[in-house]
Amino acid sequence: MLIAKVIGTTISTIKDEKLVGRKLLILRQADETGAAFGKPYVAVDTLDAGIGDLVLTAHGSGGRQTDITKNSPVDAVIMAIIDHTVADGKVAYQG
Repeated sequence: MLIAKVIGTTISTIKDEKLVGRKLLILRQADETGAAFGKPYVAVDTLDAGIGDLVLTAHGSGGRQTDITKNSPVDAVIMAIIDHTVADGKVAYQG
């Protein structure tokens, strides 16, 4: 699992039939404070996340374990929206 920040959306009118009706969001990996870094990637949104949200993602075969993504050509899925993080006994992020 990775922490990521939602930085945008993507629209695709032609896609695999198992992805029809699924929201695809653009993410960048983030640290515990919500600071984004690294290359952007796309994940299937199962929870109605939005731009600016800090989320928890599953990748690879783990990304295909939700009811929505089962047996789909998915490499990354948003599986939780983070309310807050605590690191070293202090609140590092609060949404």
